[in-house]
Amino acid sequence: MDELKIEQERVYDVIEKIERTSNDLRDKMQNVASDIIHIRKNFWEDVRVNFDNADDALETHMSLRQQTELLSERERSHQHSNSRLRVLEKLTYTPYFGRIDFLEEGEKDVDCLYIGIGSFHDEETDQFLVYDWRAPICSLYYDSSLGHASFKAPNGTIEGDIQLKRQYVIRNGQIRSMFDTGVTIGDEILQEVLGNNSDAHMKSIVATIQKEQNKIIRDEKHRILIVQGAAGSGKTSAALQRVAYLLYRYRDSLQADQILMFSPNPLFASYVSTVLPELGEENMQQATFQQFVGKKIEKHLHVEDPFSQMEDILSSPNNAKVEEMQVKASMDFMHMIDKYVTQLQHDGIVFKDITFRGRTLLSAEQLTTEFYAMDHSTRIPNRMRLLAEWVMKELRMQERKERQEAWVEEEMQLLNKEDYMDAYHKTQESDNEFTGYEQEQNLLAAQVVADHFKSLYKRVKRLRFVDSFETYKQLFTRSTELPKEMCDRSLGRLNENKLSYEDATAYLYVKEVIEGLGRNASVRHLFIDEAQDYSPFQLAYLKKLFPHCKMTLLGDLHQTIHIQAMQTNFLTGNALFDPSKTETIILKRSYRSTEQIIDFTRSLIPGGHEIEPFNRKGSKPLVVNTTNIQQQVENLKKHGHGTIAIICKTEKETKEVYEEFGKSMSLSMIEKETTSLQQGVLVMPSYLAKGMEFDAVIVYDASNYVGENERNLFYTVCTRAMHELVICYTGGMSDFLKEVPASLYEHGR
Repeated sequence: MDELKIEQERVYDVIEKIERTSNDLRDKMQNVASDIIHIRKNFWEDVRVNFDNADDALETHMSLRQQTELLSERERSHQHSNSRLRVLEKLTYTPYFGRIDFLEEGEKDVDCLYIGIGSFHDEETDQFLVYDWRAPICSLYYDSSLGHASFKAPNGTIEGDIQLKRQYVIRNGQIRSMFDTGVTIGDEILQEVLGNNSDAHMKSIVATIQKEQNKIIRDEKHRILIVQGAAGSGKTSAALQRVAYLLYRYRDSLQADQILMFSPNPLFASYVSTVLPELGEENMQQATFQQFVGKKIEKHLHVEDPFSQMEDILSSPNNAKVEEMQVKASMDFMHMIDKYVTQLQHDGIVFKDITFRGRTLLSAEQLTTEFYAMDHSTRIPNRMRLLAEWVMKELRMQERKERQEAWVEEEMQLLNKEDYMDAYHKTQESDNEFTGYEQEQNLLAAQVVADHFKSLYKRVKRLRFVDSFETYKQLFTRSTELPKEMCDRSLGRLNENKLSYEDATAYLYVKEVIEGLGRNASVRHLFIDEAQDYSPFQLAYLKKLFPHCKMTLLGDLHQTIHIQAMQTNFLTGNALFDPSKTETIILKRSYRSTEQIIDFTRSLIPGGHEIEPFNRKGSKPLVVNTTNIQQQVENLKKHGHGTIAIICKTEKETKEVYEEFGKSMSLSMIEKETTSLQQGVLVMPSYLAKGMEFDAVIVYDASNYVGENERNLFYTVCTRAMHELVICYTGGMSDFLKEVPASLYEHGR
């Protein structure tokens, strides 16, 4: 029997056992689901409720707890089984994609290991028929060639010999191709995967992980992992597989909600949302930096989003605005704030009056006097806590006085019967010998005032008597280091309760230095995608906010599109951390685009010759002097592309294209609020294309990209194309295009 037939018989056998296990699991899930429905329906019937005495109350509490725990256990079991079933269903179509035959040193028998997106254990034979790609031994598949090899197991390093390394392309249970390979994942399987059309969601890359990507995925040693990757090098995909690996490796101690990823925009969160569930894992927390910051800032303040900022700069370049953005993004500005905070130790913090029913109970002057009477060597947040305790004592005295006010008597007359009964029971429980109408009235008054003071006490605990915003504004009236014009512009916005994007992080830093930095201890792994667009100030702020978690920073210096980050290098993020705990990995090979597109795009940027194209052939980019894109779209549709993106420079331009061509071409417009991606013909502004990929890209009017500040943006837009790239322009050809050798593109008409 030939090798292919033997392998196909094994596939059939494994799939049959997987299907049998899946059916058993479905039956189990159905029973568990019935249990859950029964418990919910009969919850109170199965609980003995009796509060007549302490023993009965305790028994009731224990009964409630048992029922709640039983329900939670059944729900967890159902959720776990459902995740397992999703993996088994994937394995039914493609049970595995790789195989290694490994002879461990000191052993006589060769271990034949088949590798898939999840493990499958055959209960009858007590054997693993499929190994999860994240298992330690499977690192051999990604990292090692034939011959001597080793891998790190939980109990130490295992040495041995790889005697066979085989790859499969299996679809719907049929082996389409099978080949033995040496050092790394063969180009054949990559050619097939990369040649497919794009989708509305990012795909898992476990079958095609490259050695350098595997290094990112399995790194456990370093606290900070910095990845500089060329466009299309798979850095984001590797990051998601890294999340899956960490959840597998530390499944007993790490939960998905302890991992946080900062995405470049809301659309991207949807784009990557299916990768982890495909691997049987829950999605980690995701947010944009803007969303994260916005939750910490008072609702009455309007915070500029980075896309509006980009739109302003791209539409009407403003040197003064750019200078201000870069100053406030710098570490020098953070050091300036630190000096300001040192001054605030002695004077300058702005407080608010504490008022009740239109009257001032404690004035801002009283709070200021009390605060600055404390030891100046005590940290500001600690003094704030002490001040809050003093305020609470003062308010309790005020609360007792308030009971004599006329409004209390008036409100007592409006109390319902239940309130009166509550007061009556309290008089009965009192140790005071006298009980009667007078005491009842006193208790009622106390209850009325206490209800009104609850929100006051809550605000004091949250330090709402501190005016951090006014304190931040004061920085620009006191500063001698910032230009007066910059201070005046800043104050103009702040007086209108507006925070520019670069002010938002700086304000939060001041706020949290005064009130106490709300350090996050629950997040254990922080992933920052498109890290090149984060300013030094933002990265330093995140370091202070997440002092104990591990960080993975992913980016590409050539795709830096935000002005405030252009003068910096996120690779120097290791300057913020201990170099001995920081690892930097460079990914130079690009897989997304065809060789012809990569040759074209790398000629747009300095140092582009270092980018290595994957050997996938295609047509040269087409450069056309036109903005009538309808014909270009029709041509691309004929080639069978599922997603065609028309990328404009600005939102204004995007809307103009949508209005002109929307009906005739059935366009979908992508805006900054868009949270899901559909297949078809899309139109979007340049800055929302970050991190995305499309079968074909039409760059709308490349003539609009001018000046060095927009070189990276133009490069980023062009690198979104997987199979075909069309660049339209009007009038004279863009300076960026003039730098590209004419042999690297076709000039259409």
